[in-house]
Amino acid sequence: MCLKALFRRFGRTATVAVVGGTAILAALPAVSSTAAAAPLADQQEIVMWPKGPPGSAQFPAPQQVLERSKDPAVRDRAVLAITTPSLLVYKPAHPNGTALLVTPGGAYQRVVIDKEADEIASRFTDAGVTMFRLVYRLPGKAQATDAPLMDAQRALRLIRANAAEWGLDPARIGVLGFSAGGHLASQLATGFERKVYEPVDAADAVSARPDFLALGYPVVTMDERFTHAVSRQELIGDSPSPETVAAYSTELRVTPATPQAFLFHANDDPDVPVTNSLLFHDALRRAGVPAEMHIFRQGGHGFSLRFAVGLPAAQWPDLLLAWMKSIRMLP
Repeated sequence: MCLKALFRRFGRTATVAVVGGTAILAALPAVSSTAAAAPLADQQEIVMWPKGPPGSAQFPAPQQVLERSKDPAVRDRAVLAITTPSLLVYKPAHPNGTALLVTPGGAYQRVVIDKEADEIASRFTDAGVTMFRLVYRLPGKAQATDAPLMDAQRALRLIRANAAEWGLDPARIGVLGFSAGGHLASQLATGFERKVYEPVDAADAVSARPDFLALGYPVVTMDERFTHAVSRQELIGDSPSPETVAAYSTELRVTPATPQAFLFHANDDPDVPVTNSLLFHDALRRAGVPAEMHIFRQGGHGFSLRFAVGLPAAQWPDLLLAWMKSIRMLP
């Protein structure tokens, strides 16, 4: 379908882009989830909730895309004040049926869409993987604590419910999460059966369980000894009860039903201690869930590909793809 036809049929969503401190209204084409059965197009945006996300807070300022980079050649956009969660499609030239839902990080204060989504997409689409970037609502500031998980569950269900029309295998849908987005991905993998919203259409009848899980330098635990303090504060507040801390420490939620997992982290991470990945891997091992983990000597936090140039940590996409093939999530 051509771009003009998309606009005529589905309309536009308004996003405010802030560049150099100046707000610019940008109209982006968006396809409603109610029309999601149409074939996928590269760079297609899917608005996931046909009548708006359940229980979503409204903010005085509109949803913003903030360009944080001072180098015009390098994009570093962060989405803030999110009230319209969405999926962006990265469609390969030769799809093989595998799908990957990506949840970028941002300390549960923002969603960083370049370093941990746009810049890595080609590594997966070149391997035939259809990638979906999730811009999810952020907890705190009047949003529900479970708003991110609502969006992640809904995203996974939409992908699975539309797998036939989109040329995907419903049994080869994974999630890749980074940093705080890794916490969200691990919540999805351990809490896919939690009822955090009322069904809105037929898509919500399908399972939200990922078939495989990949975590990059993830926040996992809410234990204040090892957690990322900002992510914890945004998610569960300043003085959470011990029960709340346990409920959102995903290493404590692992069961034999948790999908098989791949983890990577840098030993010198100054922000999210490598203990987070170690705790999750140990929980998987004790539950009998197959897992693979790579701890790199160097990389710091948030290295993705941009900050791993020349380091062994830059190998993580190839290692992940090889692991996906080894567990038959790639043909």
